[in-house]
Amino acid sequence: MATPTDSTPFDSLTDYIALPRVEALALSPDGRTAVLTVAALKKDGTGYERALWAVPATGGGTPRRLTRSAKGEAGAAFTASGDILFVSARPDSEGEADDESGQLWLLPAAGGEARPVTRLAGGVDAIAATAEASDRVVISASLLPCGDTLESEAALRAKRKEKKVSAILHDTYPVRFWDHDLGPAEPHLLSIDVDALEDTIAALVDEAAAEVAAAQEEAAQDAAPGADVDAAASATEDKPYPATLPRPRDLTPRPGRSADHAEAALTPDGATLIASIEQREQRAGRRVIVAIDTATGERTILFDEVDVDYEMPAVSHDGTRLAYLRTVKSTPAAPTDYEVWVADIDGGGARRIVADWDRWASSLAFAADDSALIATADDDGRGPVFRLPLDGGTAVRLTDDDFAYSGVAVDRTTGDLVALRSSWVVPPHPVRISLDGTTTPLATPAASPTAPGSITEVEATAEDGARVRGWLLLPDGASADAPAPLLLWIHGGPLNSWNAWSWRWAPLLAVARGYAVLLPDPGLSTGYGLDFIARGWNSWGDKPYTDLLAITDAVEARDDIDQTRTAAMGGSFGGYMANWVAGHTDRFRAIVTHASLWALDQFAGTTDSSEYWQRIFTPEAMIEHSPHRFVRDIRTPLLVVHGDKDYRVPIGEGLRLWSELAEHHADEGGRMPHRFLYFPDENHWVLKPQHAVIWYETVFAFLAEHVRGEEFERPELLG
Repeated sequence: MATPTDSTPFDSLTDYIALPRVEALALSPDGRTAVLTVAALKKDGTGYERALWAVPATGGGTPRRLTRSAKGEAGAAFTASGDILFVSARPDSEGEADDESGQLWLLPAAGGEARPVTRLAGGVDAIAATAEASDRVVISASLLPCGDTLESEAALRAKRKEKKVSAILHDTYPVRFWDHDLGPAEPHLLSIDVDALEDTIAALVDEAAAEVAAAQEEAAQDAAPGADVDAAASATEDKPYPATLPRPRDLTPRPGRSADHAEAALTPDGATLIASIEQREQRAGRRVIVAIDTATGERTILFDEVDVDYEMPAVSHDGTRLAYLRTVKSTPAAPTDYEVWVADIDGGGARRIVADWDRWASSLAFAADDSALIATADDDGRGPVFRLPLDGGTAVRLTDDDFAYSGVAVDRTTGDLVALRSSWVVPPHPVRISLDGTTTPLATPAASPTAPGSITEVEATAEDGARVRGWLLLPDGASADAPAPLLLWIHGGPLNSWNAWSWRWAPLLAVARGYAVLLPDPGLSTGYGLDFIARGWNSWGDKPYTDLLAITDAVEARDDIDQTRTAAMGGSFGGYMANWVAGHTDRFRAIVTHASLWALDQFAGTTDSSEYWQRIFTPEAMIEHSPHRFVRDIRTPLLVVHGDKDYRVPIGEGLRLWSELAEHHADEGGRMPHRFLYFPDENHWVLKPQHAVIWYETVFAFLAEHVRGEEFERPELLG
């Protein structure tokens, strides 16, 4: 933590957004090298460039940059041979000059330049799975449904591009997701044998000759009387997929939307893909687990039940077993548990393990000896690593600190783990975790910045006797003689917990400006057991609201907090709760409501996943707990923030909130104490660096005006 005289990157928004960020980690097969995906701010400050860095996974050493391109690289994974795979839109010297789609690339372990593995017209979305003992990899790529081959699919894309057609015809729901439209292309899972790359001069000569022959044939056809002169489409249709690249094998032909958000794992030999995909049903679907032969495409359904989701498949290192989550779909009556199951690789012998473990696994992997699962889960405001034994034993917490862990990889040579960890005062950084839980920080090209202030754990007793806890971040110098103004920051979700670093929601920026920030986990938060979630189920405005007031009361009772200068803010569900707070108490001087739910009945039908929201609420509760009913009671100035590309909480929520605030609170001249910060081209989070700066400048100016009594300072770039 910083001393009162120290300057930190959190004092300046420009310095903050320029901090490099570790986003992902991959571990080499021999356990010696971790590859980090690191994002760095572009020179113009309007986006981030990503590169791959290698660091010793056993400790010590220095980071070494592996890739460098204007388009950046992401999604790193290792082949069994130790080569590094990644996805990048970097130029392919043998591809089309204007192709900007991301493709699969391979960086040889033996050294040399990276080379492309795919040249798909629509690019590669992600690496879905790699095999431990085979150089077979499965990728996710989106293909147009009317393309029967890779060549015809490319021709269709060329025609749409030439004619500038963007229209999409849907025959299923949904039509969009979070911040992007779905279709017309559909996600497929494609198998590729990367060891089939023909990196020889002879192969290049043969491919060039084939292209020349195709061009000559096209010219002859164009010269013939009555020939179709649609040159762009004809040329693309006749162009074969490159013979020098391994041809992808489609494992999910005619998938519809079933492979959206697919989760996959390969058996060590690469012969079988175990995938969680969606079985569509009316407006929604259930997740099922299937086994797909990667050589023939033959599919076998392993687990499928009505009203049950099967997710997060993981395959054992010996290839004989699989692990997965089984979750009965929730109803308004109650939330349901995330059950951890294991089975034989063919689906036989399925059984639940650690049935008494009341946490929800967010990742699963087999331990090095296959005797247990390594899992992460929210737990009491942290995100530790757990060992889940397969022999009927109880779950064991491996890490015992205030961090949250992610991206956990198993070192098969030693049994140790390598992961990213973070907290609210330390951003993600790589660490090694020994079998006894000891953690050792690894080298990183993105050193953790000094955090201002201090962090402490706080708790209160709710009106029903439940324990409600959270984190309190205090600014430097806060004391009984100089109490700090308080900012209550409510998390989204609502099935979530304030336990891990977020580059977008950065309370340290407020701490650096003298605010104490309370990050509470009220009812509906994860990491406290199913009963704690159930307290707020189907009644968002009840226990979650009173929990927030109870822990705010407890914090305001501290002598280093100024209870006369408080504000509240939140985004998504936190925005919903900010709206609810505004309509039920005037104890706060200002409220910031970002991407907020305002009218629940309207929201449930216009969000990108309406079936889920309508399934977990009764119609009566949806009306009873809708904030819009209390607009007349709002006495606190609101800063409303919304992005037009937010499809999870559509812009209609923000527009209706603003309209109804004006209806009930505008003066004769139409002016209000409220403000509306609108982003025409942003999504649920507002992610572009320059817009994140505008967001914080506006929020801090609004808080300064109403909490500190300062004159509102309009951010310059808002005009």
